[in-house]
Amino acid sequence: MPPSTKRLNNGLSVTTKVFVRSRNGGATKIVREHYLRDDVACYSKLCDQCEYSLETTPVLSHVPFSTAKLTKHYLILDTNIVLNAIDLLEGSQALFDVIIPQTVLEEVRNRSYPIYTRLRGLSKADAKRLIVFHNEFCKNTFVARQKGETINDYNDRLIRKVGEYYNSHLSNYGVKVFLLTDDKDNLKKCKDEHILALSLREYLGQLPNSEDLLDTLPSAQDDLQVAEFKYAEYYSQSRLIAGVKSSVLFQGPMNVSSYDIFEGTINLPSIFPKPILVRGRQNMNRATNGDLVVVELLPKSQWVAPSNDIVDETTLGNADNEDNDLIISDQERRLLNKEARRAQMEDESKLQPSAKVVGVIRRRWRLFTGQLSPNTITTNTNALNSCLVTLSEKSMPAVRIKTRKANDLLNMRIVVAIDDWPGTSKHPEGHFVRTLGPIEDKDTEQEALLLEHDVEYRPFSKNVLDCLPKEGHEWIVPVDLSSDEQLKKRRDLRDKLVCSIDPPGCVDIDDALHARKLPNGNFEVGVHIADVTHFVKPATALDQEGASRSTSVYLVDKRIDMLPTLLGTDLCSLKPYVDRFSFSVIWELDEDANIINVDFMKSIIKSREAFSYQDAQDRIDDSSNNDELTQGMRSLLALSKKLKKKRMDAGALNLSSPEVKVHMDSETSDPGEVEIKKLLDTNSLVEEFMLLANISVARKIYDAFPQIAMLRRHAPPPSTNFEALNEMLHIRKGMTISVENSRALSDSLDRCVDKNDEYFNTLVRIMATRCMMAAEYFVSGNFSYQEFKHYGLAADIYTHFTSPIRRYCDVLAHRQLAAAIGYEPLHPIQRDKTKMDLIVKNMNRRHRNAQFAGRASIEYYVGQVIKNTESSQEGYIIKVFTNGIVVLVPNFGVESLIKLEDMGDESSGLFDEKEFKLSFNDKIGNKRELHVFDKVTVYMKSVLNEMTGKRKAVFLLK
Repeated sequence: MPPSTKRLNNGLSVTTKVFVRSRNGGATKIVREHYLRDDVACYSKLCDQCEYSLETTPVLSHVPFSTAKLTKHYLILDTNIVLNAIDLLEGSQALFDVIIPQTVLEEVRNRSYPIYTRLRGLSKADAKRLIVFHNEFCKNTFVARQKGETINDYNDRLIRKVGEYYNSHLSNYGVKVFLLTDDKDNLKKCKDEHILALSLREYLGQLPNSEDLLDTLPSAQDDLQVAEFKYAEYYSQSRLIAGVKSSVLFQGPMNVSSYDIFEGTINLPSIFPKPILVRGRQNMNRATNGDLVVVELLPKSQWVAPSNDIVDETTLGNADNEDNDLIISDQERRLLNKEARRAQMEDESKLQPSAKVVGVIRRRWRLFTGQLSPNTITTNTNALNSCLVTLSEKSMPAVRIKTRKANDLLNMRIVVAIDDWPGTSKHPEGHFVRTLGPIEDKDTEQEALLLEHDVEYRPFSKNVLDCLPKEGHEWIVPVDLSSDEQLKKRRDLRDKLVCSIDPPGCVDIDDALHARKLPNGNFEVGVHIADVTHFVKPATALDQEGASRSTSVYLVDKRIDMLPTLLGTDLCSLKPYVDRFSFSVIWELDEDANIINVDFMKSIIKSREAFSYQDAQDRIDDSSNNDELTQGMRSLLALSKKLKKKRMDAGALNLSSPEVKVHMDSETSDPGEVEIKKLLDTNSLVEEFMLLANISVARKIYDAFPQIAMLRRHAPPPSTNFEALNEMLHIRKGMTISVENSRALSDSLDRCVDKNDEYFNTLVRIMATRCMMAAEYFVSGNFSYQEFKHYGLAADIYTHFTSPIRRYCDVLAHRQLAAAIGYEPLHPIQRDKTKMDLIVKNMNRRHRNAQFAGRASIEYYVGQVIKNTESSQEGYIIKVFTNGIVVLVPNFGVESLIKLEDMGDESSGLFDEKEFKLSFNDKIGNKRELHVFDKVTVYMKSVLNEMTGKRKAVFLLK
C-alpha cells in the first residue's frame, strides 16, 4: 500500500506504510511509522527562520567561503566523497562549512566504522564548521522509497533532496550550496534536476591552492597502470564465506615477519598447533601486515619451514620505477633461486602448514608515514611523478603515489594513505596527505612516531573540556558532604596514614597505600585508587574521548594523556597534603598475608607523602626512623614479600624485557645518557598490592555482573611457541624449558643458569617473554571461567582497576564495582554486551599501540644518544640467519640486525641451521663462526637509514 501522512501536534507528522507478510500459510499485517518534523534547523548563521534549543547553536559561517571562481557557498558531501577523501576533509586547506546528510552518515557507518568515527570527531571540531543534517526526519527533505528502487538509488535521491532544499531555503541570503559527488550517474541526475553539483576534482580545481589539493586525492582508477604483472584474483565474497564455514578456507589476521617482508603467518591455535605460513609475493597476494585475510592451504608437497633469510626493502634495493613493475629484479631472482634450493633441502620435521591468500576481509590500512625514494622520481620538473614512498613500518611494502611536488618532498617525512592494490602492480597505490617536516627534526620524528602507531594526540575538543568542573584547578572536596546523597555514602579515611610510591617525577598519581597493625595481631591494608569516575560520567563527550583513546601513552620526552591534564595531574591525582576522592579496597590480612576479610568503598583520603621508589626504600631502610608512616611502609614491604612468594609458588612467571631510561637535559631536552632501570624492593611492594587489588575487584565485579564484567586474561602459550627456543637451548647449552604449565615454566627458567655468565638467565627470560601470548581485555560472558586465567600471574581471575587516570578498562571496572557495592547503578550503555565488546576491541588495539609507541620512542632517543657517544659494547646473539645475525646489547636495551655483507665476504657464508651457526670469512680473510647465545663485542654507532629516513643504532661486529 502507498504510504500515508498524518499531522500530529508539536511540529510532528508521521508517514505510515502498511504491508502484508505471509508466514506459515497465514498473513501478518505490518505497520511501519516514520516520524517527521517541520522544525529541523539548517544550522546556518545567515538564516533567521530556524529556531534552536538551549543546547544547540548555528554552526555554518555567516561569511561563507568564496573564491574568484566560486561565489559564497556551503558544501554537501555524499558518501563516496567522505569515504575517499576523509584525509582532505580533516585537513586545514579546503572543505569548510560542510553539511553531512544523516543518510550519508549512516552509509559511512555501515561501510567503514573507523571513517565514521573520524567524521563524528570532525563534527565536534570548531574550525571545520561541519554539521550533520537529519534529513530523514525533516519534513522538507524526506522522500519515500519508490517501488523497485534500489537502496543506493534511494539514498542518492535523499541526498539530492538535501541539495535542493538548502538552495531553496537559503536563496535569499546570497549563498549557494554545492553537492559534491563523484558518482557520474548522480551528477547527471543533479544536472537534469537543476541541483548544483560538482565532482570533487572539479571543485578543488577552482580553488587557489588547487594543485596542492589535487595531489592529496586518491589515485583515480582510470589512472592506474595496466601491466603484465598479475596477482591471482580474490575469491568471491560468497565463496569466501562458504569456504570458511565449511573449514575449506581459513580466516585470521596476517602477521608479516619483521625480518622477511615476503613471509607472513596466520595464527589459528584452536585448529593448527603451528602458525600457517604464507611465503612469497604471489602467495601473500597483496595482503599486508594486520589485514584480516582468508587463506587456502597448499598441497602438503608445497609446505615449507619458516624462513632463515633476511629480506627487506633494502635487500631488494627498492629500485622499482613505473616500468619495471612488470618484471622481477635481479635481486629478487637470486632470492627465488636461493629459496628453491633451500626448499629441496627442507627438514620435514620443521615444515608448517603453508597457504596462499585468496581474499582480504578487512584492510588494516590507515595513515602511514614514510619518505620518497629518490631513485623512483622520474622527472625533475613539476609534472606528475609516479614514485614510491618507503614506509616507516618496515613490515609494510613501499606505496606508489602520483604527485607534482616530488622534488619538494625529498628528505621530508610525509604522510600517505593507501587507496587500492591493483592485481597488476607490485606495490599498493596511495596518495600524499601532508608533510610533517624535515627528516631527523625531533618534532617531526615524534609526530611521525605517534602517527605510525595510530596514537590519538590531537588536543581535547571544546565539547570534552566543557565536561570538566567549572572551578578548574580551584576545585576542592566539599567541606559539607551531608548535602549530597552520593557523597554521604563515602567513607572518610582521612585519618589513615596513606602515602604514594611512584617513579620519580610522577604527577598522575593513580594509587596510594596504607597499613597498620590491628589489636588482634592482623594487619589492615588499604589500596586507594583515584576516583576518576566521580568526574568522568558515562555517555558524556569526556567519557567517549576516554573510551576512544583507551590509554595514556608514555614517550621518553612526553606523555599523551587519556584524560585532560586538569583531571590527570590535579583533581584526580592523589597528591599529598590535600583531600582527594578515592575508591578504596581494604583488607584484613594475617601475618602470612592471607586474606581474612575485604571491603570496597568510595572514600576520601589525604595522602601524607608522595615518595619515589628510591625515597621510600631509603626511609624503610633507615633504622633510626620509626614513625607510624614508616612502620606502616615496613609492614607493607614484609607482607608484599609473602604475597610474592605465594604467587611464585603458584606458578607466576618472572619474565624479563630490557627496561631502559633515557635521561634528558633539563634545559635543552636533548637526550644525555641511557640507564638500565634498577628495580628496588619498593617496586615490588607496590606491584604486589596492586595485583591483589585487581584480583579482589575482579572477583567482586564478576559475582555482580557475570556476563559483562570487564576482565583481563593471559592465555597459556602453545608448546610450539617454545620449540625454536628450546632447540637453541638444547643444542647450545644442554638445557630445556618445560611448558606443561606456568609452574613448570617458572621452575625451568630458574634452572637456565650459566655459571660463567650471570646475564644468561636474564637473556633466556627475555627470549621466553617473546614466546608468550599477549594478555588481553575481555568481557566475562565471552569465555568460560576456566579461560579467565592469567597465565603469567597464576591468577584464576584478574582485571585492571588500579590506574584509571591512564587506562579506560579501570574506569569501567570502577563503575562496575560501584554498582556491585550499591553506590550507584550501572549506566544502561554499559549493560549492553555488544557495545562492551566494541570497547574491549578498541582497548586491546590502543593498549598494544601504546606499548609499541613507547618502545619506538626509546629506540629513537637511544639512537640520538649513540649518535653523540659511539662506543664498543658487549652483546649477545639472539638470532642467526643465512645472511646475518641479531645482537642484543644489555647496557642499552636495544637490538640490531647485522647483515653478513657488513661482517665479511657474503659469498663465503655458510649457515648451519641445526647448530644455529653462521660461518664466514671476515673483512681481512679470517674464518669466523657465530652461534646463538654467543657473547660478542660490537661497535655501536647511529646511522640514518637511507630507505626509511629513520636513525637507529647500528652495530658493527668487532
